[in-house]
Amino acid sequence: MEFSQYLGFLAFLTIISIGFWLMMFLVPFVMYWVTGGAIELIKEKRTEKKLANKE
Repeated sequence: MEFSQYLGFLAFLTIISIGFWLMMFLVPFVMYWVTGGAIELIKEKRTEKKLANKE
């Protein structure tokens, strides 16, 4: 294995590692956003249903 291949392998591992940790960092934010959106949608549906029942 030559030195340039070794550097390429290290660069590959570095890029894969950065991608992995970036994904681990961003996934909770996406889950928070999706969960919050779903909760807000459920609240809106409940209020619409309550308003429809009162009329």
